Amino acid sequence: MKFYTIGVYNSTEQEFFEKLTKNNIDTFCDIRQRRGVRGSKYAFVNSNQLQEKLNELEIKYGYIPNLSPTTEIRELQKEIDFEKGELKRERQTLGQVFIIEYKNRILKNFDFDNFLEKLDEVGARKVAFFCVEEHPEACHRSIVADKLQDKFNYEITHL
Repeated sequence: MKFYTIGVYNSTEQEFFEKLTKNNIDTFCDIRQRRGVRGSKYAFVNSNQLQEKLNELEIKYGYIPNLSPTTEIRELQKEIDFEKGELKRERQTLGQVFIIEYKNRILKNFDFDNFLEKLDEVGARKVAFFCVEEHPEACHRSIVADKLQDKFNYEITHL
């Protein structure tokens, strides 16, 4: 299995789905807390539209809520963004407080062995973790990817 991460900010609908198809992604893991984005610009990644398009592309969709940060953890990052005067859409990196809390509250409790077994059962070969931020370092998906790389030695590609 090979793992990828993908965000949506600063991508058009065409660019977003081309990244998936060009890399032959067969399994799409949505790890957002809320599966919607405000406004029409990114409506194509709102849950129903996204699942419909992935189905057309024959890409399996899975929602993995146990990998999404809690509201409380997200609020910690919002405070950091506010202090830096940085918008979520422009963020380049996550704050240390967010990283520590995400690892302690979310990753520590996530059963990666079971998750990987389920992916194997459905024949997943190229799996993309999705959240909205453009830069993987600005999103919790990079923390998930790092864990898969460090603990299980999987190759990770950021799209």
